[in-house]
Amino acid sequence: MIRAFLFDIGNVIVRFDFSKALRAISDLSDVPDEAGALVRIDESKLRYEDGQITRAEFLDQAFTLLKYRGSEARFIAAWQGIFTANAPMHTLIERLAARHPIFLLSNTNDMHVEGLFRDFPVFRHISGGTYSHTARASKPHPRIYRIACEQHGLTPADTLFVDDLADNIATAHELGFQTHHYHPDRHAALLEKISPIA
Repeated sequence: MIRAFLFDIGNVIVRFDFSKALRAISDLSDVPDEAGALVRIDESKLRYEDGQITRAEFLDQAFTLLKYRGSEARFIAAWQGIFTANAPMHTLIERLAARHPIFLLSNTNDMHVEGLFRDFPVFRHISGGTYSHTARASKPHPRIYRIACEQHGLTPADTLFVDDLADNIATAHELGFQTHHYHPDRHAALLEKISPIA
């Protein structure tokens, strides 16, 4: 029996491509290529997602590392603009939300959460979320799953956890969740799994 759903965000509800952000600011930064730029700021990005640094600290570090000369508003718009809708999942969530609570469990940051809830109407169907930057813990560490259960009153045995990364699925399985290893190009597999209740 599935009583609740716990969804990852990236490559589940939306697809993402960090290189889009780098292309959007390329004329105002001194980075030879997008891959090099991502490597350059990866440590700061991860610390930001883990809640180890604030948005202001991340922006300051990113501007320095990328030698970015533009406005803060333009950088934030670029950083929030990396997502595209996974339309079949949006349709499914709208249908499921009429009968089941849907929660989020994501390694992410406040800038992305802000942009996602602003730009994609599907997020109005979400009952709540646990995010790495506020939990100060990240998947696949078990601690963030336990925080999600505490925050949302979830029982792993009757919660379906959906994520695109095998390591995250493995931890959820060990903690007793029902799980589905998702890929946007194999959406039908999820539909088949939940067909009795969807």
